[in-house]
Amino acid sequence: MLDIEVIEDPAAAEASLDPIRTRILRELAEPGSATQLAARVGLPRQKVNYHLKALERHGLVELVEERRRGNVTERILRATAASYLISPAALASVAPDPRRFSDRFSAFWLLALAARMVQEMGQLIAGAAAAKQKLATFAIDGEITFRSAADRSAFAEELGVAVTRLVDKYHDGGSDLPAGSRPAGRKHRLVVALHPSLKTPAPKTAHAARQTTDSQATNPPATNPQAKEQDND
Repeated sequence: MLDIEVIEDPAAAEASLDPIRTRILRELAEPGSATQLAARVGLPRQKVNYHLKALERHGLVELVEERRRGNVTERILRATAASYLISPAALASVAPDPRRFSDRFSAFWLLALAARMVQEMGQLIAGAAAAKQKLATFAIDGEITFRSAADRSAFAEELGVAVTRLVDKYHDGGSDLPAGSRPAGRKHRLVVALHPSLKTPAPKTAHAARQTTDSQATNPPATNPQAKEQDND
């Protein structure tokens, strides 16, 4: 089982986005049968089997073993990965292209770069797994608080200079030579990103929570009979 699998096939991406199938994939982090899953997710075994066949058809679950129980063969399945990430390749015709943007301060360019990274890393991980080799990667993740926009701008400028200096120091320009005279070095992708952190929602005070509860008691939410029927299917 992979830690993360990047889904590139559009049909597989569509199958994985179904809420019930997402729940099944989560439950199948540990091997299980349709009967066991039916009890966990609260659905008839026949419906669980239907979803399992779709997930197996798209390579999102795999057969671990088959157990014979009387006249019945019980199939034990497991998710192919602990987590899944949908690649922009699944929407290839409308996927963001970093070449369309050239402004290093553009949020859209940053998003396009991130999308390309997901796509390329998915292919690299799959190739490394097929070759049974380790994939050499490196990443830094952290947070920094700037006193002002001017400080942020100065930091970005200094960071760019420092990275450029390191690239000039270690980049092997021999990769631009004719094929017969190139060294055996491997080209690597370098992406450095800086963006604001998401704001953490402020916790509700006891007074605010009490007001919400009182409001719900006075004005209970309207029920949807149709939705209720669907839940009971």
